[in-house]
Amino acid sequence: VQLQASGGGLVQTGGSLRLSCAASSRTVSNNGMGWFRQAPGKEREFVAAISWNGGNKNYADSVKDRFTISRDRAKNTIFLQMNSLKPEDMAVYYCASSRYAVGSSHSRDYVSWGRGTQVTVSS
Repeated sequence: VQLQASGGGLVQTGGSLRLSCAASSRTVSNNGMGWFRQAPGKEREFVAAISWNGGNKNYADSVKDRFTISRDRAKNTIFLQMNSLKPEDMAVYYCASSRYAVGSSHSRDYVSWGRGTQVTVSS
């Protein structure tokens, strides 16, 4: 399955962005999905994950209460609403599909990865 992330861009501190990730196949509708990010010089880190039916979500502590993950199973798409953005949120954001029905914070649980979308936050 191919994943295509979009929605990144340049935003000021405190602003908002909404990322989307469209899957090429309906097979992901039964899989957990997640968002990860990687800043220059840093390792890839978990951001948020969602279960196959959207009933379970988990977030990194650094984004909790600011970011919201959601999905539209009919459109094979997941979203990441990012509010109150900070300079430390600046990174390339990747979406991924899990091998399991639930979302996971571990990158090893993901089998397909999108190419990423750049989020830049100006201070």
